[in-house]
Amino acid sequence: MIPSIHKGGSETIGLINYLYGPGTDEVHIDPHLVAAFDPLTPDPGRDPKATYEQLEHLLDQPVNALPSSKRPEKHVWHLSVRAAPEDPILSDEDWAAIARRMVAATGIAPDGDEQACRWAAVRHADDHIHIIATLVRDDGRRPRRHNEARRAQAECRRIEVDYGLRRVPPGDGTAVKRPTSAELHKAEREGRERAAREELRETVRRAVAGATSEEEFFGRLAAAGLLIRKRVAPSGDLLGYKVALPDNRNGDKEPVFYAGYTLSPDLSLPRIRKRFADDSDASSRSDRAPSDRASDPAPTGPATARRRAATVVWQAVLVVDEGEDGQVAAHIAAAGEVLDALAKTSAAHTRHQLREAAFVFERATRSHIKAERGHDRTLRQAARDLVYSGPALGRGEDGATTAMVIDMAFFLVTAAAHWHAKKGHAQQAAAAREAAEHLRTAYQAAADVPLGVLYQRGRRLSQPLRQKQAAYLRAAVPELAEQILAEPGWHALAATLADTESAGHDPAALLEEAAGRRELGTADSISDVLVWRLRRLADLPADATTMPDRIPAAAKGSGHSVSPAPSRGGRPHKTR
Repeated sequence: MIPSIHKGGSETIGLINYLYGPGTDEVHIDPHLVAAFDPLTPDPGRDPKATYEQLEHLLDQPVNALPSSKRPEKHVWHLSVRAAPEDPILSDEDWAAIARRMVAATGIAPDGDEQACRWAAVRHADDHIHIIATLVRDDGRRPRRHNEARRAQAECRRIEVDYGLRRVPPGDGTAVKRPTSAELHKAEREGRERAAREELRETVRRAVAGATSEEEFFGRLAAAGLLIRKRVAPSGDLLGYKVALPDNRNGDKEPVFYAGYTLSPDLSLPRIRKRFADDSDASSRSDRAPSDRASDPAPTGPATARRRAATVVWQAVLVVDEGEDGQVAAHIAAAGEVLDALAKTSAAHTRHQLREAAFVFERATRSHIKAERGHDRTLRQAARDLVYSGPALGRGEDGATTAMVIDMAFFLVTAAAHWHAKKGHAQQAAAAREAAEHLRTAYQAAADVPLGVLYQRGRRLSQPLRQKQAAYLRAAVPELAEQILAEPGWHALAATLADTESAGHDPAALLEEAAGRRELGTADSISDVLVWRLRRLADLPADATTMPDRIPAAAKGSGHSVSPAPSRGGRPHKTR
């Protein structure tokens, strides 16, 4: 249940007209009073003799009783309380009880206070109510509303428990503004997957992912088909921007524009400019670590970009595990850009889940811990490379490297969830965990074919060669070896170990390095994890079909048929 305290106003009749009217998109159905400070309060929605003016006069009486010099300039208080889409439809009696709890919790009308502010709760949709109040008590004093937003949130958490509603993690004031009821109804009516506000936020985030200048950013917005309106000072300096979907129009058939900062605080022009400035500062520092330099030539294709991204993402996992808070916050924010870039360039069979992962992870990219920008430059460069390398086809090497980078991204997102949980960031941790679930599904779709090829190659290895790879495994991870050998993915891992040896690496040493990294013991398929780590560490092609067949001759022509790879319906990793 989400409470929203709206900007105060100076005209009670204006808000009453809105609450009882048809709404911006005529979504207000059967508006009526469910509760008020006085049981005899007139209800213009159900009583044909009651008028809006009567309700206004009753609510404004304490305000009008004050001398004009002592009346507050903005005396109208407005709170909406919305249930989750999956919650059951509450009765008017339930909403009335909820309204009384909210005005008590926020200090508008404490329980038992007969001199409290006057208020009324209007319901004009199944899933929410609006509470209007005037900010002068009957005794002429002002209400005590200190920390009202936080107290409203806390009361909603208690209401969720009492009514068996969806439990919303407590927030910290860093969440973006949710779509209004009117926006949601309009999206549903027009057949949109998301409200215009959310669609615009997603598109703007993709445009800024890896961008290095304002010109590039605005060019991407235009290429995405958005309408752009810039706010320019008399001096000619750009002060801000607004964007709109071409087909999202108001009642006058004009585009509905949203300012960047209203979509998300980090999408305001000053915040976007700061990213560019921090990138510039990072690139000019001579003492930065080699991993923070992005001077290598740009990738020449999707597969190369994904392979490089996998390496950078894995380095970021270690930072999130062990870094300072400011560095970690910056890496988590930049991880959002990598997910945005992956979603933008993904093939059809992974696109939906990657898009959902990026969409929900956005909440995990903001907290009250200030991000120390510049440390995240390699991640932002990886996002840029993904965008400019072009879309992946979903097959061959770029399809296999997509599975590889999703595998690494899963661990980064999971590490972000652990970090947020440790810091008490409940909403961010929940968002990261939800993003991880979408990445699991995307991984399964991306990895099915390349791991199936490796599985068949492993099945064709001779018995002595498989025993040799098993010996490497027992030496490197004795505590997990038998579990791995029993997994269907063991054959793919055996083929990968053979490939690393043929490429001139020491399989045992490389396997020990790959197995020494985090989360291995909690994976659903440890062999899958080790396959991608080994192929990345040994710089092997992710797509095994590009490897020359090094299977000994003794293993060929045996007359034994090779069964197809088993279905990989299980999840790749499972973290506690």
